[in-house]
Amino acid sequence: AVDTIPVQHFVAPACVIDCSVHAAADPDYLLTVADIEAFEATHGRIPPGAWLLMRTDWSQRKDPVAYQNFDATGQHTPGPSTEAVQFLVEQRKVLGFGSEAIGTDAGQGYHLRPPYPCHYYMHGAGRYGLQCLANLDQLPPTGALLICPPLKIEKGSGSPLRVLALVPGR
Repeated sequence: AVDTIPVQHFVAPACVIDCSVHAAADPDYLLTVADIEAFEATHGRIPPGAWLLMRTDWSQRKDPVAYQNFDATGQHTPGPSTEAVQFLVEQRKVLGFGSEAIGTDAGQGYHLRPPYPCHYYMHGAGRYGLQCLANLDQLPPTGALLICPPLKIEKGSGSPLRVLALVPGR
């Protein structure tokens, strides 16, 4: 429950993987293990207890219809692949996953196995999810510190947040 989250989990480093070019070309883009490994080859290994944030520039869609991006087949928004979520939880031991889209899973995440893998693996492992993030384009790939305190809702399964990022030198 939100009211029992350890306070030390409210502040953690952030790693930001830029998937904006992929998401612009394919709104159903899925973050892959290869994307994560390519990020690490350039920026170093994602530290345990860090946030992994998927930058897609989705937050720049100011029109609510474009932001939700529904059609006859459902919602079309980027998110992580099943394998990427498992990798982040099991191999990198991240604190959580953050997305600019309306959810932590891809809009078409119900087609994946298991459906909605971020909810299944990340949240199932007691990790956290941030959604509807903005300004990820203003964060460096590494070095930012996120401050994410939830409202202390007794027995709450979630909470609105105002996520803040501290960037050295700014």
